[in-house]
Amino acid sequence: MLKEKVILILENTLNKLYPEIPLEIICDTPKNLQHGDISVNVAMQLAKPLGKPPRLIAEEIIENIQSDSQVIENIEIAGPGFINFKFNKSFINSSLSKILELGVNYGRQNIGTGKNVNVEYVSANPTGLLHLGHGRNAVIGDTVANLYQWLGFNVTREYYFNNAGNQMNNLAKSIFARYMQIENPDYDFPEDGYHGEYIKLIAEDLKKEFPIELKGEEKEVLELCRKKGEEWCFAKIKQTLQRMQISQDIFYNEDSLYKDGKIEEVIQIFKNLGLAYEKDGALWLKLSEMGLENDRVIVKSSGEPTYRLPDIAYHREKFRRGYDLIVDVFGADHIATVPDVIAGVKALGYEPDKVKVLIHQFVSLTENGELVKMSKRTGKSYTLDDLLEEVGEDVVRFFLLMRGIGTHLEFDLSLAREQSDKNPVFYLQYAHARICSIFDKAGEIDLKNVDLSLLNSEEEQNLIKKIFLFPETIRASANKFEAQILTEYLRDLAGLFHVFYHNCRIIGTEHNLANARLSLALATRNVLSNGLKILGISAPERM
Repeated sequence: MLKEKVILILENTLNKLYPEIPLEIICDTPKNLQHGDISVNVAMQLAKPLGKPPRLIAEEIIENIQSDSQVIENIEIAGPGFINFKFNKSFINSSLSKILELGVNYGRQNIGTGKNVNVEYVSANPTGLLHLGHGRNAVIGDTVANLYQWLGFNVTREYYFNNAGNQMNNLAKSIFARYMQIENPDYDFPEDGYHGEYIKLIAEDLKKEFPIELKGEEKEVLELCRKKGEEWCFAKIKQTLQRMQISQDIFYNEDSLYKDGKIEEVIQIFKNLGLAYEKDGALWLKLSEMGLENDRVIVKSSGEPTYRLPDIAYHREKFRRGYDLIVDVFGADHIATVPDVIAGVKALGYEPDKVKVLIHQFVSLTENGELVKMSKRTGKSYTLDDLLEEVGEDVVRFFLLMRGIGTHLEFDLSLAREQSDKNPVFYLQYAHARICSIFDKAGEIDLKNVDLSLLNSEEEQNLIKKIFLFPETIRASANKFEAQILTEYLRDLAGLFHVFYHNCRIIGTEHNLANARLSLALATRNVLSNGLKILGISAPERM
């Protein structure tokens, strides 16, 4: 709201002064609020094309700006040529009334109306329980989907999995071996089997259903074990995600690409384009003709496709479903596969710019500065469920979101266990609960026809200006695919509210001023509630 006003003022001025120079006006909020409300660096951007010192250009711009004194209180030059704008308090306060009119819908936008976004996340194969990396993937993808929904996009949440192949065979063999070991502890366990305790649980469930030793063809027995294992693992995965308020609209099975002939279609297209060739009994993709350094095998000499081929076919199907943006959330172990898939999609005639791949780094647990590998509760390696059990869903979600996805994340268990405002999640939730408490104490109130011009203190003005930034923060978080931008904004907002609360008395002050401050508290509560909702975190009314 404030930035849009500055951009409009500057566009009118720059079009008159320098019509021949196209310029993107970038507005920032100064870290030091004493420097103004909005800062722009257009003078530095114009220095080279105009051949003038930035400060001289800034002076020229300010001399020619035509602005309403009821809107802009002051414009000044700072540093090497920054132009800082300070808004009139009456304009700030009148703008707050528009925010209050929107109520709980403040922050929702329509810039994505009519556009479709697909966000694929989690996508763990049904061979075991979710680990901490899956957890980070899940909350990143879910929050990105929430952000785009708040911008008005039609969002499809998708889970891609493979329930076929060697890993599922190993799962079946592992379950069967544990099943047999219930009666015969010396029964051989496969060398490449899954050793997790959950395999024993699946085997025990199987034993209850089939108490007499499984007989029959090996293929049929293993198929039964595989089916039971897949069902058990998927039920646990969905249960874990449900605890975190995460769900998907589509579960897409990689195996369907084979059954429906999509893999063969893609192979044939590449052959028709002259981009696939046979060598040493394998089928190769000419990635060297697609802008990459080396060709890669897409079908091994054994006839088994490599990961590239089904991934390319899968993304082709996404494009054919008509999405305007396709977002993939992957762990760092997938980074090498991305260029090949993007090149393959482009060769098939689709726009690679519509695919945005988010690569998140790994998660490690720390406590008092030391690396933690084992859960004290279970004595085993931490699963996502163990962490949820220990510190709660809200804490897990926030902690997995509060660092940039490109950085390794250290999950501080000692901080996560804190039941005080040292814990950043509780700090936000406490701010929301405190506002709810204020309204409880205020009793029956009428916030119509409130005199917002009474909100003139520095604490009140700083809080209002921060509230103005909420819609812009949602856009920035979505455009940069970084929930961290929103988490930092909410922490700053909560901090400004706590300062306002301690320095600006609400209950017991003069009636008109109390109502004005209650209105400001209400707007703050709406933003905190909506921000936490986007992050998938609860906003308690009492703590």
